[in-house]
Amino acid sequence: MTRLLHFICLIFLSGIATTTAFAQADVQKKIQTDLIMADDGATIDLPAGTFALVSSLSLQDKKNITIRGAGSSKTVLSFKNQSEGAEGLRVTNGQNIVIENLTIQDTKGDCIKTMNVNGITFRNVLVEWTGAPKETNGSYGLYPVQCQNVTIESCTAVGASDAGIYVGQSKQIVVRNSVAHHNVAGIEIENSIGADVYKNHAYENTGGILVFDLPDLVQKKGGNVRVYDNLIENNNFDNFAPKGNIVARVPAGTGVVVLATNQVEIFSNQIINNKSQGTAVISYFMTEEPIKDPQYYPYPTQISIHDNTYSRPPVHATYKGRMGMMFRFKLRFGKNVPDIMWDGIVDDKAPTKESPLCLKNNKNAKFANIDAANDFKTISRDISKVTCELPPQTTAKQ
Repeated sequence: MTRLLHFICLIFLSGIATTTAFAQADVQKKIQTDLIMADDGATIDLPAGTFALVSSLSLQDKKNITIRGAGSSKTVLSFKNQSEGAEGLRVTNGQNIVIENLTIQDTKGDCIKTMNVNGITFRNVLVEWTGAPKETNGSYGLYPVQCQNVTIESCTAVGASDAGIYVGQSKQIVVRNSVAHHNVAGIEIENSIGADVYKNHAYENTGGILVFDLPDLVQKKGGNVRVYDNLIENNNFDNFAPKGNIVARVPAGTGVVVLATNQVEIFSNQIINNKSQGTAVISYFMTEEPIKDPQYYPYPTQISIHDNTYSRPPVHATYKGRMGMMFRFKLRFGKNVPDIMWDGIVDDKAPTKESPLCLKNNKNAKFANIDAANDFKTISRDISKVTCELPPQTTAKQ
């Protein structure tokens, strides 16, 4: 409470309402000083108002800290004219950090990045880039990486040129009751172990929810991921990722993509009106990128897709981009686009020949194995070969 009263007095004495350069610099200095000087266990309260900041804020080597605004619509930290640093807020080497009830917008890079934090919670946080989505927007809205015990709840992400809500190389993750729209990827779980993604709304992104394993990262293999009870709809927004990014290959009209990871269970979702692929299960070979990491396994395994509801209008898949060319010249589905697609690429050296993919009880779902390994020569819509059941994944985190 002392810090809050001090901050309010500072605002009043400095004439913050005039948004003069001097006043805004004082706010920047005050917030950063509080972050540096905070004792373990402290709560840093940020008052209501829109504050124009020009440098990244950072918190490091702290435990049991709460950074709390007056509400996501009331406390707004704007980095529209950012001149120093890339992130809006960066948290490193911490334990039990809570960030809640505020907005961070228009950062040069990521809105909030946390790294090497055990126990990080984002609650009622809005991260956004205002204006029309464009490739010069920052890559990630919420960006915990190499963290443990991650909770993202009741958050909103808008306008990221990579992923609005991203969790990478982390363990024990919950993403729930959140909204992602007008990003390239709405929600992405990458090289992470033990994730529950549920009761979220992903709409009007290029791709709704992505579960990826990629090479050349510190944490090599992800898995034990559950994606359930989500509304994933109308993710038909044109891809605006910078060229060279892996998500630049995601075609507009994508609901869910599973790329080269294992033990993923996708169930009880509504996957609606995603024109190119409701759900795609693919190997890393579909990216057409070379694999230089000898420890990387490029095939998806133990992917269970069941009890979802699919629907889409009878329209063509996208014809834009590399994947659009595939839809137009190789797959030739016309308007009869399958809801669930598998590239059909399997590991010939795998110890068992069981299908890496099991489908069951998906309402209105059409399927295709696109036979990518053989240049799409024998596309099969026979769902019987992948109609099976896998044991359910365990809960990632209570």
